[in-house]
Amino acid sequence: MLSFQNELRRDFLKVGSLALGGLTLEHLLQANVAAGDNRALKDKSVIFLFMQGGPSQFETFDPKMEAPAEIRSVTGEIATKLPGVTFGSTFPQLAQLTDRLAIVRSFTTGDARHDLKPVVHRDTFNANMGTLYARIAGMNHPKMGMPRNTLLLPQAIESKAQPALTQFGNIHSTGSFSNSLAPFAPGAGGSLQQDMKLNVAMDRLDDRRLLLRQIDHARWAADQMSLFDGTNHLRQQAFQTILGGLSEAFDLSKEDPGTVARYDTSNISRPDNMDKKLNNHKFYVDNGKTLGKLLLLARRLCERGAGFVTVTTNFVWDMHADINNAGVAKGMQYMGLPFDHAVSAFLEDVHQRGLSEKILLVCCGEMGRTPRLNKNGGRDHWGSLAPLLLAGGGLNMGQVIGESTRDGSKPKTEAITIKNLVSTVLNTLLDAGQLRLIPDTPREIIQATSDWKPIPGLHA
Repeated sequence: MLSFQNELRRDFLKVGSLALGGLTLEHLLQANVAAGDNRALKDKSVIFLFMQGGPSQFETFDPKMEAPAEIRSVTGEIATKLPGVTFGSTFPQLAQLTDRLAIVRSFTTGDARHDLKPVVHRDTFNANMGTLYARIAGMNHPKMGMPRNTLLLPQAIESKAQPALTQFGNIHSTGSFSNSLAPFAPGAGGSLQQDMKLNVAMDRLDDRRLLLRQIDHARWAADQMSLFDGTNHLRQQAFQTILGGLSEAFDLSKEDPGTVARYDTSNISRPDNMDKKLNNHKFYVDNGKTLGKLLLLARRLCERGAGFVTVTTNFVWDMHADINNAGVAKGMQYMGLPFDHAVSAFLEDVHQRGLSEKILLVCCGEMGRTPRLNKNGGRDHWGSLAPLLLAGGGLNMGQVIGESTRDGSKPKTEAITIKNLVSTVLNTLLDAGQLRLIPDTPREIIQATSDWKPIPGLHA
């Protein structure tokens, strides 16, 4: 019996291998402890909701109802809690939460190409923005073991959802930084997940429910055998990280059912009401099914030490009104209503949990849309102006920053750029003064935090 238990002990210790080229989680925790310099880290997290495809500035946060019909919001407008400020009418819940929002109406992404900006851009040094944070914070939380940089795609919630698009860039990119700093993408591949060594076959890792069952079995066996007798504390911590914190964080069944229901967007934009002839129909379905629960999952990860979480539901905000994409009116039913529901649920949830000051939510896409509708009732690509929403993070909320021209084509006031956004994000997460005191801090990160200006009016 003793030899059998020893054999099982050796097998179960393999569960603690969250490996990067053979580097186990135990070693990662050891490396984080050895680094031991957290002085630049603020007690903050960022969730970046990437509205891939390019949302319209008119139908979101800058309706321009005084403009001609071919320019102004086709969904009309709705009054908000801020005097004189209106949103597009598919955002009734967010309109009542504007005291917790900062809306930027002079944000420009610089060009109209489909790519991954501002999440991955030359101003993020061609790395996922979370990689910059992870370069300072470390790959994993030193106590929880949670990956610092995480990417949530629809497959993290719905295994049959479409995979991430790759033709417009690599959202896992680390630029010139170490590949080990790439975002961890549960249920959706990525180099970190591909190297995870649990005692579950790799071809079964994508089934999150199966993974949780296997972890539950390993936890039970460990309890039965007093598995940790004689192991060092880092090995025990590594094991408990996999069997405890990480598995629990990704398990939405651990949430109060009422909270899950509040986030759920699966019935907000119903698949049977969508145009199935559109080539991107499945993207809209995935968005409706998963967006709310992705934000709930992101909140859970931030509570447990994930400093930067990218959330995207793929290519749903492209509103050309063509064979691939819905037009603006239908598109805002498909995307705007779930967005309103999910983001308002998130804002109310973090407020009730006392997390509004600790988690910054950023929402934007790679571009905006043309000031004039096309002949089919869609809007095409536009790089000179794009919508941007921020919430929380201890920043100054309840305001509109900047102003656009009357036709919504470009900033009327000083343009807010991707550099300003990157600086805002990094200065929320990191202490720029302390960064300079840490040996070997990359020049690029010093530049982004110290030389680039954050969005004016947000930081105290």
